[in-house]
Amino acid sequence: TRMTKELHSRDPDRALADAGRRVLDWSGGTRIGECLRAFNDQWGVRGMARGAIVVILSDGWDRGDPQVLAEQMRRLHRICYHLVWVNPLKVTPGYAPLARGMAAALPSVDDFVEGHSLAAMHELASVIAAEVPRRGAGHHGGQWRGVA
Repeated sequence: TRMTKELHSRDPDRALADAGRRVLDWSGGTRIGECLRAFNDQWGVRGMARGAIVVILSDGWDRGDPQVLAEQMRRLHRICYHLVWVNPLKVTPGYAPLARGMAAALPSVDDFVEGHSLAAMHELASVIAAEVPRRGAGHHGGQWRGVA
């Protein structure tokens, strides 16, 4: 959503309030499944996702249909080489991936890592750089690091 006009106020509180009125889904989560569908349709089988390491950075709070998200994650998982989900909330003591979007996505995730700090980004770089064996016929996702 373009909101340059709404952010012109010199008063930051007013600018944020104006932006909040303009953006329909402000602080309401994203539509990850719909975004992944568009990505898969454009960049999937014949595009840059094929055989790639794909990294998704999100807290998993999704406003869309969890079935769409699960379906699009399975679709992406089938075509990419390795699927990594970076979640800044994962560091929170007692965190469990219970948000419906996160729960729908996790079965298709190869690595589930924190994303709250530079140290977490270093860990992400290690995950990406690691030699990961190609998935075998028996691999079905749901095996990720750091989830008890």
